[in-house]
Amino acid sequence: MDWDKLRIFHAVATAGSFTRAGDTLGLSQSAISRQIRTLEDSLQTSLFNRHARGLILTDEGESLFETTREVVSKIHVTEQKILEGTESPRGKLKITTTNSFGSTWMMNNIWKFINKYPDIQVQMLIGDSDFDLFTRQADVAIRFHPSEHLDLIQKQIGTFHYNIYASPDYLNKYGRPRSLAELDHHRLITYGDITNSPIENIDWILEAGATQKRTPILEVNNIYGMLQAIKSGLGVGSLPDYLVQGSTNVLRILADTQTHEFPAYFVYTQELRKSQRISAFRDFIIEEFKHSRF
Repeated sequence: MDWDKLRIFHAVATAGSFTRAGDTLGLSQSAISRQIRTLEDSLQTSLFNRHARGLILTDEGESLFETTREVVSKIHVTEQKILEGTESPRGKLKITTTNSFGSTWMMNNIWKFINKYPDIQVQMLIGDSDFDLFTRQADVAIRFHPSEHLDLIQKQIGTFHYNIYASPDYLNKYGRPRSLAELDHHRLITYGDITNSPIENIDWILEAGATQKRTPILEVNNIYGMLQAIKSGLGVGSLPDYLVQGSTNVLRILADTQTHEFPAYFVYTQELRKSQRISAFRDFIIEEFKHSRF
């Protein structure tokens, strides 16, 4: 099997279409299609089922894609090891974390890391679903739940807190709750179970001090979206401290009651444990967390 054809196959399988793969590789759709057809002829099997909505891997295609993923991952690791054979960290660093943390704290602070290490090309992958570190979707993750994979290295680098917030307009209209029990009678905004939560027990406000079943007025599967809804005066909700820092039109309430704590983990694979890029970013995050008011 020709590696150039396998490389094109991997790009098509990843993108799910000839057109998107062509954009990635700088090749025309017809050239991509021709290479895939030649590869299928040489293997005497179909690798894709063609549908109006795109391409779907056949069983044989899935098997080949698993192999090419491993090869691409090993090439990436080898490339970075060669690049890092210098005195200073360099190369590409793909960082993943949650929507709320990535779009707020990270965006406000990553410039310090980039300025300190100009030879590291940073890519930020932001999303509440975990990217796969084993297949090199990302090099390192900052997560707010422990990893289920024992083969991953994870170091707790901080502890964040969820507190309860409302806007001045809401408090003027509906009054300020004086205890957790009084939240029974307030309009609550929660993350909900629409999608998997990036933080364990994220909707703790539904049970804290409750004397009856609480039903939220709004569920938003985006923590930054929850902040905007709370600021608009729609209701009361619990938010992480790193998200609220510097925000206006939102007040912490029930400050003398319990808060929900959750740890932050720095996660990467065993094969990157000696990476200068990973070490540099880990040390940067730990140092920045020390000076942040969490």
